[in-house]
Amino acid sequence: MSTEEYTISVLTEDKPGLLNKLTIIFNRRKINIQSLNVSTTEIPGVSRYTLVVHGEKSTLDKVVSQIRKLIDVLGAFIYDKYEIYYQEIALYKLSLDSFRENASIEQLLRKYGAKILAIEDDQIVLEKTGAQEDTHQLYEALEPYGILEFVRSGRVALSKSKRKTEAFIHELETAKSRNLSIKEF
Repeated sequence: MSTEEYTISVLTEDKPGLLNKLTIIFNRRKINIQSLNVSTTEIPGVSRYTLVVHGEKSTLDKVVSQIRKLIDVLGAFIYDKYEIYYQEIALYKLSLDSFRENASIEQLLRKYGAKILAIEDDQIVLEKTGAQEDTHQLYEALEPYGILEFVRSGRVALSKSKRKTEAFIHELETAKSRNLSIKEF
């Protein structure tokens, strides 16, 4: 079996301590979390954890099943890259002198669809939104100009499913068991 990249989305009650419980589950199976993002949702009191991991589908299905058993978890879902819309944001800090001396940097910004976020006395911060491959390509293109700092966010993702989070939560509240048809989400 081969390992592939998957996105795991976890809907939770907004309570402290859950991140620790989630990481323990991955740590026990020696699965590295490549990217993690935690955010509020359109429903007050509900958070969404978005994790990117590499692994075998069968192993990750077991992990997701274990995550669903946690008390504060409302739902957990596993997606391949074709089942979601996703983006990341990356920030690149360069010296202002490097930017001024190299007109090709401005051409790179246009080519990669990046923009200037801030210009300070001695530095400039650039912003690029896209898939990890896109932000990494710009990183490689800017590297010869001396990147002072670089950071990339965790993935944010939404499923391509038509079902709304609110409908899922309502269905969960009215169901007799916590085993809903999660494939529809």
